[in-house]
Amino acid sequence: MIVGQEHLASAIGSGLVEVFSTPMLVALLENAAVDALASAMTAEQTSVGVHLNVRHLAATPPGMRVRAYAELLAVDGRMLSFRVWAEDERERIGEGTHQRALIDRARFERKVAEKAGAERGPLAD
Repeated sequence: MIVGQEHLASAIGSGLVEVFSTPMLVALLENAAVDALASAMTAEQTSVGVHLNVRHLAATPPGMRVRAYAELLAVDGRMLSFRVWAEDERERIGEGTHQRALIDRARFERKVAEKAGAERGPLAD
């Protein structure tokens, strides 16, 4: 991606500086893992992120290109573990680990719909 104004810490609310934000870095790293799985899943499957451990190592100014990478390290049943990292045009800007769970898409969507239709409890306010 090319870092735009909408990706900056000052725009996201994660800081006051005009550099690529940590929340956008995390999203880009997670997307790299999703993309890495795309061709290996059936139409009935999808994956959901369950854990991220990321270090933001260097600032990236607007207008610079950022690329993210994911390497599948281990499969334990439905759990998939990745090494993830990102680089701008000059250096590595972030790195970490990410875990995703393989799920049945229809079952997951049914559970979410049930939750959305459930009567709201005291924490809903």
